[in-house]
Amino acid sequence: MTIVVTGATGHLGRLTVDSLLARGVAASDIRAVGRSAERLAPLAAQGVETAVIDFEKPETLTAAFAGADALLLVSGSEVGKRVQQHRNAIEAAEAAGVGRIVYTSAPRATDTDLILAPEHKATEELLAASSLPVTVLRNNWYTENYTGLLDQAAATGEIVGSAGAGRVASASRKDYAEAAAVALITPGHDGAVYELSGDMAWSFDELAEVVGTLVGREVAYRSVTPEEHTGILTGAGLAEGTAGFVVALDGNIRDGALGDATTTLSELIGRPTTPLAQGLAESREEAAA
Repeated sequence: MTIVVTGATGHLGRLTVDSLLARGVAASDIRAVGRSAERLAPLAAQGVETAVIDFEKPETLTAAFAGADALLLVSGSEVGKRVQQHRNAIEAAEAAGVGRIVYTSAPRATDTDLILAPEHKATEELLAASSLPVTVLRNNWYTENYTGLLDQAAATGEIVGSAGAGRVASASRKDYAEAAAVALITPGHDGAVYELSGDMAWSFDELAEVVGTLVGREVAYRSVTPEEHTGILTGAGLAEGTAGFVVALDGNIRDGALGDATTTLSELIGRPTTPLAQGLAESREEAAA
């Protein structure tokens, strides 16, 4: 069996390769692909086959996907370019005779106002129109997205945002990577669309309490209006477009777009999802290493 993992130079792809190896898949049966040969080198040193690809260069994709029984298509990181990049990958997978595709999507991608969802919705439509069996993993938020708040909170004693009373059902990247590995190597997932999340959804007041424990001081969540939030972010030097994106995302959270907790992820990986405090602590340790 040959399993191709795209995005293997990024966090989720690399962790998926780690999970495949931990679950007994031979290194020689895994082909890790990404843009950087240098960043693929540590995997090659473990005996994993590697290949350099570029989603915008279709000729690099077909050869890298050839002979794959299963392909993990980790969604691209370049917002605004992902639909065409994913189209190239799907067409290359068909041309290469890939057995099946597992795709990492967004929560409720086809029925949500989440600012990041449209490209995922379009990709799911491309996959549905393809000739290949498909499994869709709709990953909720990564706990690691909030690691950057730790230093800020340690310095200021607060977390500022406009998410109001919204909740986030996050899980760690490791959790989502394990789910991807399970979907790649076990039967029964063709045609499935899984809404994956942490077992529990947390509020920003709860996040502040957890962060306070981790940084060793009292931390409070200061809830502001979207207009105030925009001013705070641009005043701190953030570009208007980036500030607008952050505020829109907080608006999505305030409206409940990331608050649905299910047990699907923990059922797939056979254990509870990583608690918020543990996920943040592990992420901070990794960043410091």
